[in-house]
Amino acid sequence: MKVLVGCEFSGIVREAFRRRGHDAWSCDLLPAEDGSKFHFMCDIFTVIGLGWDAAILHPPCTKIALCGNKHYGRNKPRYEERREAMRWTSTLWQEAKKRIPRVGLENPKNVMRALMGKRTQAIQPYMFGHMEKKETWLWLHNLPPLVPTNNVVFEMMKLPKNKRERIFHMAPSESRGQDRSRIYAGIAEAMAEQWGSLK
Repeated sequence: MKVLVGCEFSGIVREAFRRRGHDAWSCDLLPAEDGSKFHFMCDIFTVIGLGWDAAILHPPCTKIALCGNKHYGRNKPRYEERREAMRWTSTLWQEAKKRIPRVGLENPKNVMRALMGKRTQAIQPYMFGHMEKKETWLWLHNLPPLVPTNNVVFEMMKLPKNKRERIFHMAPSESRGQDRSRIYAGIAEAMAEQWGSLK
């Protein structure tokens, strides 16, 4: 399967698919964090029509996530930035569905329902072996919902709140945005295992 992993610099999803024999490539404006040669450093719209069988998209979430309402919500000075980010994300979703048979779009809780319809699925890291909470939404086109692989919710709930909500409590830093946006390896493995086995 030829797989495009859009808006990914970490290579986590790309490598999960490549380990299973797929011709997977990531694409981002940033260079590949792992130095992989299987990475396009460019605008995703320049490679979206290259004959992919599937695409997994991780559009930037800063301006569209619900947690950004205090900066980008209605009547806030940066609201127009949110509107532009919403238009861009919706266009990516629509263009991908036109050109690629199977598409998944992953993002934290956000404001995209008005332009993209209701999410297909909500997942949590603890459903895939990570002792953390961070609700993530999936929009799926010709892909089935992900099946949890290792639900550790009961063990996770024994942890202090700042541990099980690590992302929310992450300290400010220059790399905070990138660190918060990384997908969990367990979710990437489930995507590659379950979606990569489709005929």
